[in-house]
Order: sequence, then C-alpha cells, then structure tokens
Amino acid sequence: MFEVGVIEEAGAAEVALDPTRARLLGLLVQPHSATSLAGVVGLPRQKVNYHLKTLESHGLVELVEERRKGNVTERVLRATAASFVISPTALAAVEPDPERSPDRLSARWLLAVAARLVKEVGQLVTGASRAGKPLATFALDGTVRFASAADRAAFARELTAAVTGLVSRYHDENAPGGRDHRVIIAIHPSITSRADNAAGAQNEES
Repeated sequence: MFEVGVIEEAGAAEVALDPTRARLLGLLVQPHSATSLAGVVGLPRQKVNYHLKTLESHGLVELVEERRKGNVTERVLRATAASFVISPTALAAVEPDPERSPDRLSARWLLAVAARLVKEVGQLVTGASRAGKPLATFALDGTVRFASAADRAAFARELTAAVTGLVSRYHDENAPGGRDHRVIIAIHPSITSRADNAAGAQNEES
C-alpha cells in the first residue's frame, strides 16, 4: 500500500468522490471483506460488494486474500493507498494552466502552480511505480512569522535573489545527459483559527 495514491482518470475520480465509496476507501486502509464492511457502514452486503467491485475496477482497492467459508469464497480487499489526491489530469478540459496568466503575487496563480505540481509529480510517481524505479524529489515545508507586511516583502525579495543565485550557479544548459528539474517556492498564510485569520486580515489592511 502506498502512502498517497494519485487518481489521474476522470472515471476513477468520480468513483472516489461518491460519499459511500469514499467512506469505504477510508475504512479499507485495513483489509476488510464486504461482510465486515457491511456491519460497519450499515448497508446490505450485496450493496457494499457492488461498491467494492466498482472501486476495484478503477484500481482503488486490491485483493489481499480469499477465504473459503463453506460453499462461499470471501474476498478480502484493501485500498491501494492510505490516502488519495486527484490530479488535474482527471479534469483535463478545465485543469488550471499557470502559463495563461503568470502573476507570482496572485493566490489563484499559486493554486494553478500547485495543481501543475500535483499533475506532474503524479505522472512521475505513476511512471516510476510501473518501472519499479525510485523517484528523486526534494521538498521543504516550514513556517515563518512576519512582524509586518514590509518584512514579508523583504523576505520574498531576499528569497528570490538567493534562489536565482543558486539556479544560475547550478544550471547547465549544455550538460550532456542532464535533466531539467522544476523548482517551486511558495509563501501563503497558514490556516489557523477564525480569530487569528480575522486579526491577520486587519494587519494586512493596516
């Protein structure tokens, strides 16, 4: 089981977003049969079995074992991942494109960049899994508390200069066998309580 699974097909996304099937996926972090799940979710076993077959047909759950009970074979299933993320590939007709209106100060442009990140890394993860090869990635995640909007702006300028310097230092356009890597750095307010968010909005206005 993977820690995170990437849903790239529209049909699989539709299946996973169904409330009942989403609940079953959450329960299937641990192996279950249709019978055991039926007792948990309060649905007839036949109904649960129908949902499980649908999930399995889209690669969201997999068979763990089969148990013989008298004349009946009980299938035990498990989710293929502990959690799932839907790639913009599943919404190809309306997926965001950061190239349409690049504005590094726009929150919606940041969402478009993040969506592209999910799409591209999802494709890389899928390809690496099929090839049985590791995927080299790196990420930083942290929190910085700014005393003022001016400090935040100064931080952004210094960060831009530092990253630009690193890219200039290590980028080699003519390196034989080299491979391009995308670099994404984002800054956004942390999600906290409503009271903190209201205070933050007041600070932004002052």
